[in-house]
Amino acid sequence: MAEGQTDLEARIIQDIHSKEIDLVNRDPKHINEDVVKVDFEDVIAEPEGTYSFDGVWKVSYTTFTVSKYWCYRLISTLLGVPLALLWGFIFACISFCHIWAVVPCIKSCLIEMQCISRIYSLCVHTFCHPLFAALGQVFSSIKVALRKEA
Repeated sequence: MAEGQTDLEARIIQDIHSKEIDLVNRDPKHINEDVVKVDFEDVIAEPEGTYSFDGVWKVSYTTFTVSKYWCYRLISTLLGVPLALLWGFIFACISFCHIWAVVPCIKSCLIEMQCISRIYSLCVHTFCHPLFAALGQVFSSIKVALRKEA
């Protein structure tokens, strides 16, 4: 049973590290759906009555689209790998802190809070419960009558 379990664990680890990436759909979870999807029409628009020449409009469209495409490719070529390394390091640090500091701290606090909650519950049941029960008995005989005077 232990050998079968290690084979399964080895396959899971291998699957995580050898995961194939999709070169066609590069945003499968749609995290950049509305954020960076910027087209010419989203940035430049001429209201009615202030149109430029048709040739200028077509050249502007082509210039915007091509320059955006190639600038993105150039910047991603130069900075993509270093930024991927940086973000990998940052998320590794966040994961490390979460696994080795945050969760143990929360668990420790929960354990301490359980002890404190027992003491608090004991104090409430010992002191507050009898006091409020007695006050309830004292004030239970008070009757309030509301009258509307004309």
